[in-house]
Amino acid sequence: MINIRPIVRVIGVLLLILGGLMLLCIPFSLYYEAGDQQALLIAGLIGILLGIPILYFVKNEGGIKKREGYLIVALGWLTMVTYGSLPYLISGVIPSWTDALFETVSGMTTTGASILSDIESTPKGILFWRSLTQWIGGMGIIVLTVAIFPLLGIGGVELFVAEAPGPTSDKLHPRIRETAKRLWYIYLSLTGVLMVVLYTLGMGFYDAINHALTTMATGGFSTKNASMAYFDAPQIQYTIVFFMFLAGTNYTVIYFAFKGKLSKVWKSDEFRAYLFIVCALTVLVSLGVYSVSGTSLEQSFRDSLFQIVSLITTTGFVSADYTSWSNGLTMTFFILLFLGASAGSTSGGIKIIRHLVFFRNSLLEFKRILHPRAIIPLKLNGKRVPGRIITHIIIFLLLYLFLFVLGSIILTIMGLDFMTAIGAAATSLGNVGPGIGEVGPVNNFADLSDPIKLFLVFYMLLGRLELYTILVLFTPYFWRTS
Repeated sequence: MINIRPIVRVIGVLLLILGGLMLLCIPFSLYYEAGDQQALLIAGLIGILLGIPILYFVKNEGGIKKREGYLIVALGWLTMVTYGSLPYLISGVIPSWTDALFETVSGMTTTGASILSDIESTPKGILFWRSLTQWIGGMGIIVLTVAIFPLLGIGGVELFVAEAPGPTSDKLHPRIRETAKRLWYIYLSLTGVLMVVLYTLGMGFYDAINHALTTMATGGFSTKNASMAYFDAPQIQYTIVFFMFLAGTNYTVIYFAFKGKLSKVWKSDEFRAYLFIVCALTVLVSLGVYSVSGTSLEQSFRDSLFQIVSLITTTGFVSADYTSWSNGLTMTFFILLFLGASAGSTSGGIKIIRHLVFFRNSLLEFKRILHPRAIIPLKLNGKRVPGRIITHIIIFLLLYLFLFVLGSIILTIMGLDFMTAIGAAATSLGNVGPGIGEVGPVNNFADLSDPIKLFLVFYMLLGRLELYTILVLFTPYFWRTS
């Protein structure tokens, strides 16, 4: 029997937190005289006034088991994206419910796909809320609330697993509450450092804080129509590249680096593969861009490095139109939509660790064919990978590929051309932002029909919660009482 009380109680906590965060946007409205403070105030008070009675009247009885954990994450995300769209609707910045939902889901899933055609004319308070939705979703607000759930009489282990269902089981601290807190300390600290650095390098305070929020979330929402191409200063773009790379790194690795345990950092097979892929691709793509674009070698290197890191980490910032370079380079960047950075980071996508396990196991299979009686285990970071994990990863990869193909077919049937359909399916499922075709780096999603936007909303949520957390709800096994 599913215990409804903790689910409702957690939703109340989420409404309270989001309502409070909406009120934090009001100072920007007042300072810039944007005129959107009333909409933010109304939206914020709605969440607070709904959340307080829920916490007061709904008392928790019993703990959270696996089923409740998955339901909390699914229903929690539905609550967040529905409620998070209110500032857009109340202010009239995005009058269409479908468009407001799309923008909110894109923000909270850190996808970065947008329907706004003129971002720079958007009121400053609403624009800050737009950036804040990505920062909230970056580490996962569910993980944040894990740190305070014990105060509410709610356990957090099942919820943490449901929110972060990746293949890595590394923990910074044996207690899940302490792990969540330390993740958020790192996340908050890096965001603050980046904001200060960007401001020091010449970016305005408002732009600096917004880009710090969306960079560390690997989200990619910008305050400028031209995205990062607007800030055509090498020192700013290289800084963004470095912090995007950090944001795509497993936070356990970052924690070890902060503690000075560099040997543990280098022992991470995933981190070494991540670094090698970025470096190798940057060299190859830079040469290709230099040969076809006519720009200087430094510009070619910077544009290539920026777009490679942006797409691998699923941040989605744009510094150049990578689809205009050549067909071969366009295909290269399309493939990057399926890569993803590290597990345990804020990035989306498949994640490098899954690719690493798949390719290493494939190579070992040839060895097993030659030595059928030998027991040849797969090792990662010097430790044996259990067969259950390998099976889980292979199924995930097949399921991800199936959903991409299915989504592309459905979008084609719904009226998109082939290139736009595969680009939209890949970028939504991978939470990247820009794709190819009519949803490429210099376009947006405004002209898509409402049914297509709603379909992509579902795919963005699927990708953010790594498939299983949502799809398990559609299985008969989940709802069986025994």
